[in-house]
This record gives sequence, C-alpha cells and structure tokens, in this order.
Amino acid sequence: MSHAHHHHAEHQAQAPGQDHAASLPVLRLALILTLGYAVVEAAAGWWSGSLALLADAGHMVTDAAALGLAGLAAWLTARPPSPRHSYGLGRAESLAALINAAAMLVVVVLIAAAAWDRLQTPRAIDGLTVSGVAVVGLAINLVVAWVLARGEPDLNLRGALLHVMGDALGSVAAIVSGLVIWTTGWTPIDPLLSLLICGLILSSSLSLLSESLHTLLDGVPGALPLETVGMVLARVPGVTEVHDLHVWSLSSRRVALSAHVRVPDLLGWPATLEGLRRAARDLGIEHVTLQPEPAEQPVRWGARPGVHPAPAVPQPPP
Repeated sequence: MSHAHHHHAEHQAQAPGQDHAASLPVLRLALILTLGYAVVEAAAGWWSGSLALLADAGHMVTDAAALGLAGLAAWLTARPPSPRHSYGLGRAESLAALINAAAMLVVVVLIAAAAWDRLQTPRAIDGLTVSGVAVVGLAINLVVAWVLARGEPDLNLRGALLHVMGDALGSVAAIVSGLVIWTTGWTPIDPLLSLLICGLILSSSLSLLSESLHTLLDGVPGALPLETVGMVLARVPGVTEVHDLHVWSLSSRRVALSAHVRVPDLLGWPATLEGLRRAARDLGIEHVTLQPEPAEQPVRWGARPGVHPAPAVPQPPP
C-alpha cells in the first residue's frame, strides 16, 4: 500500500456517560415544583392586577417548558451511539440550551413591552397579595435552583438553571414591587423593576446563546485553543509535525480531535500513538483520530490548516 493512501485512524469513542441519565430525576422534580406553582402565581397575578406577578408566572411556565426540554435532551444524550448516529446524540443538550436561550430572549421582549405599556397606563395593584405570593414563589425557585445545581454542570442544565434564576429574580422584583405599592401606593415601581430584571436576564441569555451556537457549529472549545493543542501534540517524542488539526465538542463533556501526524519512522508509530493519546487525555480529549504520515512527504503550503512543527531538539556535538 502506498504512503499516499495509507491511513491509520485510532478512535477512542467514549460512550455517553451516565451523568446525563442521572440528571433526569433532578429535572423531573424541578419540573413538577415549577409548573405547579406557575398555575397558582398566574391566578394570583390576574386577581391582584400585578404585571410583575403575571410576568413571573409566565416566566415560570417557560421554566417548566425549559425543564421539560432539558429532561428530553438529557435522555437523548444518555443514549448510546448507533449506526445512524455514530457519535451518539450529545448535541441534543446544546440544541436544548440554544432553544432555552432563544425562548428567554422572547420572554424578555414580551415583558419589556408590557412594562412600557404599564408605564404609559398605570393600573391599580394589590401590593400585599403580590408580595405574599412572590415570597412563596421565590422559595420554590430557590429550591429548584438548588436541585439543579446538584446535577452535573453542562449546557443543558445551565439553560434550565438560567430560566429558574431569572424567575427567582422576577420573584424578588415582585416582592419589592408589592411592598413599595402597599406602603406608598407608587405603582410605576412594578414595571420599572420588571425592566430591570429583563436587563439582567438578557446578558445571561446572550452568553448561553453564543456558547450553544459555537458548539453546534463545531467551534473549537474555548478552553482548548487550537494552537495550544497542536503544540502539545507536536512535543510528543517521535512527532515531526502535526497538521490538518481539528478540535470540536461532541457534547459539553466530550471533546473530539482529529489530525495528521508526520513521523520520521512509521515503524515507531505504536509508541508515538500512545504518547499522543496520553497528551490528548491530559488536555481532556478522549475521542482521538490520528493519521500517521512519513516525514519525507511534502506539504503543500496552505493546503492543510493547523500546521504545528515539533520543537527542535538540540543535537549533541559530534
């Protein structure tokens, strides 16, 4: 077999971990608590006339939808690879995070529009009822956030937690709004606090949206710059050069790597391969695909991105 067509690929396919499946009971409990109280809060908000309380109830409904979506994503991610999906379905968590972040942006726009309308046309609000219901809502939000925080951190749970923490902020706003209205009668505090919470949620939503899009578009993980990975691999004994280097995320906990490795002697490839595996594992990369090439094979300039020549090794004097 000629060197030009000789391919040796080493795959270490890490099956999706049980951490994703372990998240399912956590998400199920959080969903029950959130959806149950959303109904109570919506009724109280309608009866009291509070936008902050109605907005908080609507936010809790989106929380419930986010938790349901996160649970579905966790179940899909835990499924093993198949002939149809050879990498498994780890990207489901990134897709769920993307949908949750986009949904939060829609919620922010709707609440901001309603708040602006309330500023133009103030309405009577039962401040004491608003505060009382919001206190219970805040307690439930904090319990749900604590439950979610006990799970393994990934984009999926981060998306669900973003909804819940945003709702907790909404409950705080409703509490303050109700107390101010009850004691002073100043109703503009209700939409003003709603706008403040919108601003806080907006920043987190955009950050999560950016990160999930980066993963879905096969972006290089932020903690593993391509140049750094290339230089680490190029320093492995027996490696002359690393090129055609690609690093991407299969899920928030699984990173994949593929590269062409130029070696001076193909007979020494097994030992070099083991060194490359260890170097990749030290970087947190378990799924590795490597192709060896003889050192004398020329490289066309610009034809292969990610070229990392091995550092020069000082030679002893003759």
